[in-house]
Amino acid sequence: MLRDSLISLSRSATAKALVTKTPLRAMSRRFVPGESVESLVDTIREANAAGFSATGNYLGESVHDEPNARRAADVYLRVFDAIGADRLDANVSLKFTQLGQDISERFLGDNLGRVLDRADEVDSFVRFDMESSEYTQRTLDAFEKLWSAGRRNIGVVLQSYLHRTVGDVARMNRLGARVRLCKGAYAEPASVAFQERTKVDDSFVELMRMLLDEGTCPAIATHDERMIGATIDHHSKGGFAADRFEFQMLHGVRRDLQRQLVADGYRLRIYVPFGEHWYPYLMRRLAERPANVLFLAGSVVQESPLGFLWPKAQRNGGGGDGH
Repeated sequence: MLRDSLISLSRSATAKALVTKTPLRAMSRRFVPGESVESLVDTIREANAAGFSATGNYLGESVHDEPNARRAADVYLRVFDAIGADRLDANVSLKFTQLGQDISERFLGDNLGRVLDRADEVDSFVRFDMESSEYTQRTLDAFEKLWSAGRRNIGVVLQSYLHRTVGDVARMNRLGARVRLCKGAYAEPASVAFQERTKVDDSFVELMRMLLDEGTCPAIATHDERMIGATIDHHSKGGFAADRFEFQMLHGVRRDLQRQLVADGYRLRIYVPFGEHWYPYLMRRLAERPANVLFLAGSVVQESPLGFLWPKAQRNGGGGDGH
């Protein structure tokens, strides 16, 4: 019930106007550090200094007009210019609908091509975030078309809560494509997605093992300590190098765990969202795991002078990155 309510609120302009005037806007800056490319670059520099890689995501999706879709691509060009100029350990993550997939596949190809060409110029990488199940096949079809055309600076995201994902992971492994595995954050019907948390988790572990055993540089995206533990256990039993895969976590979430993973010798990449569309992103993060409502408040209070007011037992991380 709360999850569905939060997802509905993510689409409400009235709710956004109200939230913008509350302390929740200030709290959200922990998770969405700013609205400009400059704020993203500053955050990436800080992440790199702490031993983390980063991926930047310009927030937005479901763009239906060409000028705004081109503008989104232009923002990514500026991000790659900064990555190249400062030699940052970073890449980008983007959504096809933000670059015009719902306008036409041809327009998407042309607009996305500009971004991929710039990524090539600075020797970087582009991850295609996955959206709702309505777009899963279309996204994978577009990815495979680019792959067959010789693009290799690309990767895709797959979601463990979808019934179909075991087949998609097998397909990507055969291609040699780089996959980020997450749990998924969109509201989906039982016909396409597991509804029980235990089944989503079981699927995540199965897919993680497939990726570590047979995949190419997989990214395991989760804040769930049980999933992280299962990954470390499988890695240890497999006897392969820790740099064969990476963990990914959202900027601002479980920073203690992020530091610990790096201290233990694992690669970690921070997903850093930025841009003016911070509100629907924040609501989906809360909907992904409603306990994050308490976590969001606790994360801010924890690091304030009054941090002792928030019981430590109530502070815990959220689930996997929904994209």
